[in-house]
Amino acid sequence: MRRRLTPRMSPGRRRVTAGVGCLLSALVLAVLPLPKGADQAQAATTESSAVTKSGAKGVYGDDFSDLKVTVHQTKNLSGQAVRVTWTGGKPATDTSGTNSLSIMQCWGDEESGPDRTQCEYGLSSGSQPGGQRFVYLTGNGSVSDPLETGSATPVDKNGTHYVPFRPVAGQGDATAGGTDTTYFTSEDTNAVPYVPNDGDGGGDVAFEVKSAVEQPALGCGARKTSSGEIQPCWLVAVPRGTHDPDGTAHQPSNQLASSLSQSTWDQRIVFRLGFAPVTDNCDPDKPERGIMGSELATDAITSWQSALCKTGTYRFNFTQSGEGQARDAVTSGDSAAGLAMTVDPVEPVDGAPQVVHAPVVVTGLTIGFVWMYDTSTSSLPLTELKLDQRLLAKVLTQSYPYSVIMPQEGAPDYLSGNPLSIVQDPEFLKLNPGLAGQAAVNSPLGLAVTVDNTDSARLVWKYILANSDAKDFVEGKSDPWGMKINPAYKDGVISDSLDFFPKADLTPTQVDCTAGKVTRTAQDVVPYVNDMHDGSLKVRRGSIGTAYTCATGDPLPRLSAEARPIPTKQRQFGIVDNASAMRYQLGAAALPNADGDYVKPTSASLLKAVAEMPESDVAGVKAPDPAKMKDGAYPLTAVVYAAASLDQAKDARQDYAKVMRYAAGAGQTQGTAKGELPYGYAPLPTAMRTQAKQAADQLEKGAPDADSSSGGTSGGGDDLSGTGSGGAAGGSAAGGGSTGTSGAAAGGAGTSDTAQPSTAPSETDPAKQNVAQSGGYTPSEVLGLIRWVLLGVLVAGGAAALAGPVMLRLSVRRTAPTDFQGGELE
Repeated sequence: MRRRLTPRMSPGRRRVTAGVGCLLSALVLAVLPLPKGADQAQAATTESSAVTKSGAKGVYGDDFSDLKVTVHQTKNLSGQAVRVTWTGGKPATDTSGTNSLSIMQCWGDEESGPDRTQCEYGLSSGSQPGGQRFVYLTGNGSVSDPLETGSATPVDKNGTHYVPFRPVAGQGDATAGGTDTTYFTSEDTNAVPYVPNDGDGGGDVAFEVKSAVEQPALGCGARKTSSGEIQPCWLVAVPRGTHDPDGTAHQPSNQLASSLSQSTWDQRIVFRLGFAPVTDNCDPDKPERGIMGSELATDAITSWQSALCKTGTYRFNFTQSGEGQARDAVTSGDSAAGLAMTVDPVEPVDGAPQVVHAPVVVTGLTIGFVWMYDTSTSSLPLTELKLDQRLLAKVLTQSYPYSVIMPQEGAPDYLSGNPLSIVQDPEFLKLNPGLAGQAAVNSPLGLAVTVDNTDSARLVWKYILANSDAKDFVEGKSDPWGMKINPAYKDGVISDSLDFFPKADLTPTQVDCTAGKVTRTAQDVVPYVNDMHDGSLKVRRGSIGTAYTCATGDPLPRLSAEARPIPTKQRQFGIVDNASAMRYQLGAAALPNADGDYVKPTSASLLKAVAEMPESDVAGVKAPDPAKMKDGAYPLTAVVYAAASLDQAKDARQDYAKVMRYAAGAGQTQGTAKGELPYGYAPLPTAMRTQAKQAADQLEKGAPDADSSSGGTSGGGDDLSGTGSGGAAGGSAAGGGSTGTSGAAAGGAGTSDTAQPSTAPSETDPAKQNVAQSGGYTPSEVLGLIRWVLLGVLVAGGAAALAGPVMLRLSVRRTAPTDFQGGELE
């Protein structure tokens, strides 16, 4: 037998083969995609608190045992909306109230849960089926309930039995009738008496829950047990079938029994609601440190306050205001507010104290909406909406007739030819074809906007006027379909420096009331809202306070707000902050960025926008610039900075530095608990967290020596050049400059007392934002680091393996160098 021999490889050949193999492996590793999802930043979140419960078989002809209801958040609640979904019911076939769900909020004890006297229910707008507190005994009407004995319920002055509402202890007596408005009215109740099942027997609704702040009579978040624990509140869902309480089939022409009627109430599905404490548990005797400024930071600061108060001798009080007012407070040395929350920076002023800027939150503005549209058989919630810059310009300039008059009054001459409302605008329908055929009244009348002067309003106008079509419309050019701007907005009313939303059309309309005449203007049709949180709540309720008609029964002539529409008729939208939009579960319109791509505000799109933002005139502070938002960036993104003067008392600087550090650290853990970053914000990128901590260090250190710098501002950023100045040398000696980060932090000693201000870290990749539980790295960063380390090892190994044979070959082909100078062969 002959044995086949493999030629033995020479040592040099083996080294070459190994080297090539290493380099090929490195190439494969470099181009190999990361696991799915590894490139997405995964913020630490609290454990899901969604709860699903099933119904049961009824005693009067309806079986709800296949019904499953889910409440998607049941812990760490505040005044907000929660999503409620259900499946397994029977489709609604009419609007009489059958095959539907009622939802209400109640107080009650941990052990026993709520009874029907503890629920905010009744007085709902529009006489919704089953929405009253009246109940009927057997033999007393077509909605009589055999389980109503009469002994359990009082009677009103008309002899009708009703279920009283009993508030928590200390809030007053029980109601004295079925229409008693002592504790809630049709305009502010959160009860949803009637949501019809959809064609699959399910449903999806955002339900407003109230803390004790919004509804003291329920006491949610304020009532405590003897051990100091917060007492629960309850969400109660009552399914409705096709039978009345006496077991007979419900007739659409008859009244539907109340969801509080005993037989119906017995079918309830109860969910425990855990509310966050309504107080910050901070010692009220502690002196206050004032913070003021942008509403874009309100929800974050409100969440952080209790955590910030746990240590230190001061408590932090936040006053929401226009950013300009907050900037003035910082530069004027107003001791009531030593820290400003601002989008635009504090501009340097010669001779003024230096100011540091620390990024604290990434957020944005949202066109939030609640919009029910009609189909041939029912009303459905709109889930997708597109708006462009010219449409926003049309709405904000009151250019649709229904934003200035009542529908039955007809379009005024100066707006004749314009679509009556946005839902009849060809430009709108081109973007939203599913809404074609809607009646003009089935539309929001106008955007709910705040009355304040804010950086947010200026951002909106910059966005609109950066678009040539919108700019032409504002300047008087008709759109391609012939729509023209309201003439009240001509002659330079609108500019990209405007920091509020003017309502320039004040054309009066005389309304004849019983008590006399009253004048109505467009501001009564689409009134201002108090702030963006208020706007979000009003949009969620479907009522922004439109006042068309005279108040009845009033001795003086005045206008009265229109009744709140029933849930299936709610249609409103507004310009709100993203955190409030998330808080109240509003839809978010997709807006075109500079690429023309329609983008919604998400954590990823907000962080992409931060990456695209240019520097402002103040180093280290990014400037919102919608014209530069590309590659998936959301155009109405903003970064809020905490700005503080270095010319403050040492203890004040230490306390405000603490706020900056918390914002850059634990305050970026996203969740619903106190101290966490509310949803609607995007966690700060790692570089911005570093920048904020450096700003805190600089603030705590205080103003540099007077002979080193005078005046200016600082972004608190890294000196990435490696030649950054030391702490005192960062500002211009002439004043009005910017101070740099300390030499130790910047990584280099200063070489010139006229050095330019250091720039802030620019890394804003969404995949490199803060992630709790991973030391500041996302999964893709960790895998990426490992991959590139391994890649380096393979490349080095391959190079080393190849080096020997290659150098041997080179030694044969080349002569030795005869001269060696300056590290180069010659």
